[in-house]
Amino acid sequence: MKIIVASNNKHKIAELDSFLKKYCPDAELLSLADIGFTGEIVEDGDTFEENAMIKARAVWQKGCITVADDSGLSVDALGGAPGIYSARYAGDVCDYKKNNEKLLRELSGLDGRQRRAKFVSVIACILPDGREILSRGECLGEILTEYRGDNGFGYDPLFYYAPLGKSFAEMSADEKNSVSHRARSMAAFAEKFSKEVEKC
Repeated sequence: MKIIVASNNKHKIAELDSFLKKYCPDAELLSLADIGFTGEIVEDGDTFEENAMIKARAVWQKGCITVADDSGLSVDALGGAPGIYSARYAGDVCDYKKNNEKLLRELSGLDGRQRRAKFVSVIACILPDGREILSRGECLGEILTEYRGDNGFGYDPLFYYAPLGKSFAEMSADEKNSVSHRARSMAAFAEKFSKEVEKC
């Protein structure tokens, strides 16, 4: 079974692969590069849900399952920012470091409850016959004042998860995959997905 992942982000694809293989052990995950997709996907939705489905619809092919993820960080003190702009928080030409440095600057001088945040992940799926599935997962935490850990990607070194006493970047892959926003989104998605896949 071929599953197209509407992304070229190796970290994100690896995380999705670890979840999807639980329900489709024989699945072959294909990135945008794998299917030769070079077009630009304009994510002009106002929510994670809208943008996830925009990406899925842009690359869906008959006969394949297509999965897209739109995720980001929402910080209370910033009115929910960076939100759907998480990947380009520091500008159109940016990287993880620039995004994190901007986040630290924006929260400078704030502490405790003022640094509360959540990671959000929405999974959009289009099945071979065009049926669509959406799920959402969130993980609550707070933004640290300095980097902690060398694992993960994106905002992981700054996102502290109190129940484990670690930043996302200090967690092992198994730890992160058990508590992350993407894990929770996939868990919400799993039951419906597994039932629908049986009909494909």
